[in-house]
Amino acid sequence: MTEEAIRLEQISLWRRTQEEFSYDLKKTVLSFFEGKYRQPAKKLVLDKIDLVVEKGEKIGIVGSNGAGKSTLLKVISGILQPTTGKVRVRGKIAPLIELGAGFDAEISVIDNILLYGVLLGFSRAEMKERSDSILDFAELEDYRYVPVKGLSSGMVARLGFAIATDVKPDILILDEVLSVGDESFRNKCQKRMDRFWDSHVTIIVVSHSMEFIKQSCDKTIWLNKGRIELIGESEKVANSYIQRVT
Repeated sequence: MTEEAIRLEQISLWRRTQEEFSYDLKKTVLSFFEGKYRQPAKKLVLDKIDLVVEKGEKIGIVGSNGAGKSTLLKVISGILQPTTGKVRVRGKIAPLIELGAGFDAEISVIDNILLYGVLLGFSRAEMKERSDSILDFAELEDYRYVPVKGLSSGMVARLGFAIATDVKPDILILDEVLSVGDESFRNKCQKRMDRFWDSHVTIIVVSHSMEFIKQSCDKTIWLNKGRIELIGESEKVANSYIQRVT
């Protein structure tokens, strides 16, 4: 009998547009007194998404820029809360969406490893045990006590990848196939990812590579303007998407 890992029911999300973010307080007050104030625009980014992912499934997500792919991953990961609908996730989830987005720049690498792991649902003691292997994989052994703000963006990305893949989550969320670091480090990442693909870990991956989607994913979702255009066998969905966009 199959077991559900993720269930989304009628998920919709409205987000503020860039125009609203740049609509600063001074402008708002002035326009209010001049009688010109208007509510800044909001955009429907996800529209009534229903989705069930079984435990161990490898799911691909395709779609054009702005289709809502990264937003959907953030809703599944709990980074964003939907405006309406229900999200149910069973198991520990590690999102590789914005590598290093959860780090505190002011504290050391080792403290960030402990913090990040606890946020993923692991105990502090367990993360202490894992810290050496994480630092080794990320090639940051000499930076253990350096504040994260002292690392380059590439080092931060390596650290994020090392933590999320070392803790062996039940669900792995990937935004684009990783291109972290130099060639040798990318090969190391790929070998680790291959082990995940051969395991019972549930994986959801956004990719622009249709070959990767066809070869690696059990099922694929085509997102179009925040809605599921098509869901099903990966080759069929990828081919339909290619025909539409070419």
